[in-house]
Amino acid sequence: MKTHFKFPTLSSGSLAAVLLSLSCAAWAHGDVTPQAVDTSTLPPLGAAWKNENPYRSNAAAIKVGTSAYTQNCARCHGLDAISGGIAPDLRRLDNECSTQKDVKKQAMCVRDVDEYFLGKFRRGVTRNGAVYMPPFEGILNQEAAWSIKSYLETRREKPLLATK
Repeated sequence: MKTHFKFPTLSSGSLAAVLLSLSCAAWAHGDVTPQAVDTSTLPPLGAAWKNENPYRSNAAAIKVGTSAYTQNCARCHGLDAISGGIAPDLRRLDNECSTQKDVKKQAMCVRDVDEYFLGKFRRGVTRNGAVYMPPFEGILNQEAAWSIKSYLETRREKPLLATK
């Protein structure tokens, strides 16, 4: 027994409605222009980029980072850093570090993740000519970058529990 499927015929008005709804879905993320981040409450870091988060556990940086993340990262990485599948879930960024029982090894792992984060932040992510994440270097300063990272560290899926 053969099964036949017949595609429905759309009138030009119906086709226009379908195309309009698809184009609206494409614009659903809204304006993707990076939003300015006020870092004036944070200690300045200078022109040379740091390789490790200098604002780790800094309450002022976490406050700035929360706002900066919401304005610039949440549309792809999800509100409160909970991804809806469009981009990586940044709560899991340093999950492998949580498995380190040795304090020194865990600290090295966190530093490695800091460098990885900073590279993606500064250069963005492009694959096969498609931009998956825009580069933020030259748009947001390193104070903004590290404040976002400080915020993300408060959203970890697995807390760091190293013992001595």
